[in-house]
Amino acid sequence: MQPSHDLPTAPERAERHEHSTVEAAIGALDEQFHTRREVHRHAPGVVVRPDDVQDVLEYLRAEAGFDHLSCVTAQQYPDRYETIYHLKQYDDPTAELSVVVPTPLDDPASQSGAPVFPTAGWHEREAYDLVGIEYEDHPDLRRLLLPETWQGHPLSLGYDQTRPQIVPYTEHVNPIEDDERAGETLLLNIGPHHPATHGVLHLQVTLDGEQVVDVDPDIGYIHRCEEQMCQSKTYRHQIMPYPDRWDWGGAGLLNEWAYARTAETLADIDVPEYAQVIRTMAAELSRMLSHFLAVGAYALDVIGDFTATFMYAIGDRERVQNVLEDLTGQRLMFNYFRLGGVAWDLPEPREEFLDSVYELVEGLPERLAEYHDLLTGNEVIQLRTVDTGVLPTETAKAYGCTGPVARGSAIDYDLRRDDPYGYYDNLEWDVVTEPDGDNFARLLVRLREIEQSARIVEQCADLLAEWPADERTVQSNVPRTIKPDPDAELYRAVEAAKGELGIYIRSDGTDTPARFKIRGPSFSHLQALPEMVQGEYIPDLIATLGSLDTIMGEVDR
Repeated sequence: MQPSHDLPTAPERAERHEHSTVEAAIGALDEQFHTRREVHRHAPGVVVRPDDVQDVLEYLRAEAGFDHLSCVTAQQYPDRYETIYHLKQYDDPTAELSVVVPTPLDDPASQSGAPVFPTAGWHEREAYDLVGIEYEDHPDLRRLLLPETWQGHPLSLGYDQTRPQIVPYTEHVNPIEDDERAGETLLLNIGPHHPATHGVLHLQVTLDGEQVVDVDPDIGYIHRCEEQMCQSKTYRHQIMPYPDRWDWGGAGLLNEWAYARTAETLADIDVPEYAQVIRTMAAELSRMLSHFLAVGAYALDVIGDFTATFMYAIGDRERVQNVLEDLTGQRLMFNYFRLGGVAWDLPEPREEFLDSVYELVEGLPERLAEYHDLLTGNEVIQLRTVDTGVLPTETAKAYGCTGPVARGSAIDYDLRRDDPYGYYDNLEWDVVTEPDGDNFARLLVRLREIEQSARIVEQCADLLAEWPADERTVQSNVPRTIKPDPDAELYRAVEAAKGELGIYIRSDGTDTPARFKIRGPSFSHLQALPEMVQGEYIPDLIATLGSLDTIMGEVDR
């Protein structure tokens, strides 16, 4: 059997921090920009001046290979504001670096990272909106989640929660009316309540005839203060139910794992090997739930196929949900993971439960062949999706795309393999990529990933069936109250159904986080939408939006 540690030990973490690429980059920064180091758990941190942000990020991207801006975290301390750019490499996500930019309380302003990493555009707008940090040279610095008329910044320390807010009605204007592209254009509102937007998303679309000139995704309609709520809850018991709510498409267990991985690293909690196998099986069943909904809804979006493909997908989701309900006791909001393991063992009788798992995966190849007949072999689908919504590889990287969206653009990036956790590195499975970067490629990736998830689930079931009864430990011995060291901070991520789902936590020595930041993959993907649809037609816009498989719970949070 393999070692029972998913989380690296302290020496292993230190060795990872000594990653030659990271150390070389830090050394170069020290020489060129006179940076200083800051201790972060899991990834080294460097502190840079507010007026050096673009030069530092450009050097790290172009010269040191840090081409993936995973997340941007903003926060306020009693004596300063701070922005953290969490950088990785697509070729090696274990090469991580945190670029920390402090700014004074009386002048919370720094250079924008968006000219270097376009994905920073929305991240910095959110930081300005919620925390109050301003970013010079930002291409479009305005509020993102709250109305422009909102007074104050809700995540700043001095925010007055009792202050009334007035949101006046303003007539829609053409967002490019002063642009040379304006011409004879029409502003079309799609959403925020529209079935093709997959949630409360508002698209302001500028049309020239029937062609899309510009699209501005307007988000924030279901902002539920998830980060603030997690900051008020205890690590040990109270935070875990929240991640399920970020993705009601069925991927809640993957979100639970993102929190578990982060908190377990922060508190040095080990996970028994047996529990790792259960986690891995449950997570892949959850991925299948999400992908079945994605491909079924996509058939609705593109060809209005409700009776066949959509209902087939819902039927297969039901089969997966039946298995997960037996395991977790819930059909959607699972709350099954626990820090240090899972809530309980497989249901009794074990043989009967495992038989239901085998029955599920054994019937999948035949059913997936029907999906290919109905979708990938469908001429109408091909006409509507091949060569539409094209997202080139470098553009996908610039916007921080991950998951099936990135892998559909030939980016061979999957945290299950590249930054292993759980039991993935002990199993046989393949990372699925497609070269074309269009809507059809993203559909193919999800269908093929269902096959790979089934492979993983079957191997986990085999292991669980043979596991000695006296070694079936589902949880490690976790303290009743978890209080990480003050000012310990880290960013960890997992491969969720829609891509990299990451969480940044900063502790303050109490049993609740001082800062809890959620990085949802759909947030980055939706920001890339304008790059994919300019010059195309409204049906192409709908097909492209559907191919991103966004979920507004993780976009708005």
